[in-house]
Amino acid sequence: MASAEGLEPSRTRKNSNKNIIARIRHGHITGRGICRGTEISEALLKERDHKAQWHGIPVLLRRLYDKSHLNSDLSQIYFIIKEVSSFLSMEAMSFVTEDRKPAQESTYPNTYTFDLFGGVDLLVEILMRPTLTTQTNVPKMSDDLVKDCLSVLYNCCICMEGVTKSLASRDDFVMFLFTLMSNKKTFLQTATLIEDILGVRKEMIQLEDIPNLPSLVQSFNQQQLANFCRILSVTISEPDMGNDDKNTLLAKNAQQRANPCPSYSEINQVALLNIPGFIERLCKLATRKVSEASGASSLLLELQDWYTWLDNAPVLDALMQMAAEDAEHSSTEVCIWLGAFRLWSLILFSIPQEISFKIQFLRLLQSFSDHHENLICDGKKGLLTRLISVMKKEPPDSSFRFWQARAVESFLRGTTSYADQVFLLKRGLLEHILFCIIDSGCKSRDVLQSYFDLLGELMKFNMDAFKKFNRYVNSDEKFQTFMTQINSSLVDSNMLVRCIILSLDRFEGQTEDMRVVEVLSECRLLSYMARVENRLTFLFRLVNIINVQTLTQENVSCLNTSLVVLMLARRRGTLPFYLNALREKEYAEKYPGCLLNNFHNLLRFWQRHYLNKDKDSTCLENVSVLPDASLL
Repeated sequence: MASAEGLEPSRTRKNSNKNIIARIRHGHITGRGICRGTEISEALLKERDHKAQWHGIPVLLRRLYDKSHLNSDLSQIYFIIKEVSSFLSMEAMSFVTEDRKPAQESTYPNTYTFDLFGGVDLLVEILMRPTLTTQTNVPKMSDDLVKDCLSVLYNCCICMEGVTKSLASRDDFVMFLFTLMSNKKTFLQTATLIEDILGVRKEMIQLEDIPNLPSLVQSFNQQQLANFCRILSVTISEPDMGNDDKNTLLAKNAQQRANPCPSYSEINQVALLNIPGFIERLCKLATRKVSEASGASSLLLELQDWYTWLDNAPVLDALMQMAAEDAEHSSTEVCIWLGAFRLWSLILFSIPQEISFKIQFLRLLQSFSDHHENLICDGKKGLLTRLISVMKKEPPDSSFRFWQARAVESFLRGTTSYADQVFLLKRGLLEHILFCIIDSGCKSRDVLQSYFDLLGELMKFNMDAFKKFNRYVNSDEKFQTFMTQINSSLVDSNMLVRCIILSLDRFEGQTEDMRVVEVLSECRLLSYMARVENRLTFLFRLVNIINVQTLTQENVSCLNTSLVVLMLARRRGTLPFYLNALREKEYAEKYPGCLLNNFHNLLRFWQRHYLNKDKDSTCLENVSVLPDASLL
């Protein structure tokens, strides 16, 4: 026993650092025992610091805790937070400028230590403490102190997703952050932290819960409003939650039946529309030139402050160079330097922040109005012309192309406008899209899908477009490459297939026009789709790749396209032939009843899903140019 007792102190000293960490971790999990490093004496923390390589962070947190009580002189903690910030900012910068790494102790030791010993919770308490007391003589925090606290929290969010999720789960803190946005000196740091937090929240916030939202928004200058749009964009559109079982259309229908109330996104849209002058300010912001308002120099100064805070000088240099070279560009033109901001989180830091907030602004404006006849755009070149010009300069697989194509497609979407199509055709858009699909070697599924959808809207019912297609796809080899791209993923390309089938149906009803006859006889694409066996092949595949259990917002278009094929067949009196062909396919595949039963279930679901939703049903009517009656 004596020997064992003699060895015990040595073993304890050797493992003491691990024991402290283990006890804190255990406290985090159970809520019992030591939950924060501030509960450990400063002397013990100092003793263990060198061996543990904590760089004095737990000691600094202990001092911060001791000096940050309600009636303390808060000026004393300013330098402590500054010292802590110096440890964390370097790790955040390395995270921004290098490939993202898993958030673990060995990757970002200072940030990990800061969070483990309760630094994040302590800073939240310091920020919110004045709002949690009824005392009237509470010392006021300086703007610089608030900014530094927010900067430290943001640096932690950058390096550790768990910190972001933890802050996002605190509704009180999220609402408190919005109150800080009324202060122009802390606005930028607050807006960036809120945006990061809302990006990981599972539940959308309700804008009407934000204290004095109308007066808050009206107090923003145009530059602040542009930043605020980044936050608003994630509050008015439902997030893409993937294709798991909880997010199928079947599951969503069940949720809506259980809770028929309007969604948070719809409530938030109403809240924004009720803010006096909000839409008018968005339009002015969209058409403001860099040289207007506060001038280019002051705008660049604001951007410089932004990037100084982010410790990302290389990005600032590139942005300054870009702005210096083209200071007269409209802010709407800058919108077209789009990238996947929330495609989002994987490439967040590869896109300059100045560009990303304009991406979010464009998405916000598009949510209110997908298409409008009034184009508010100054100068000789409008937004569409500039958009196409920039699109042509992008590398084939650039993520910018996805958003550029989506923006143009949203302009064309809805009731077909021949004038709009011709406007874009004259600017070489169709040839450029075909080049990207056939000749560029593009492998990005997202980019290809966006081009298939755009091509469908551009060619729908337009003879000129089909003529241009035939002139570009002027060989069997090119046509085969094009069809291979279409067949590689019908989930991505079926909207284009639907466009071709609908256009073919209309052209075949206009054969008294010799121009139509010429297009039908010469165009490879129309000739291919005119063959019944090819339409049947598409129909088989479209019905086969989906079922009610796997139907999502992404692949439901396959069902809609298959319905269009059958509705057109019914109109021509050939529906029995198509159904018999499906039955024969079942027997050939030795699965009698499988194909038709699956389609019957899909059709029943479709009736429940669409016919009770005015918005979705109207959208489908506009896209297919078929009334609801024929869908039945």
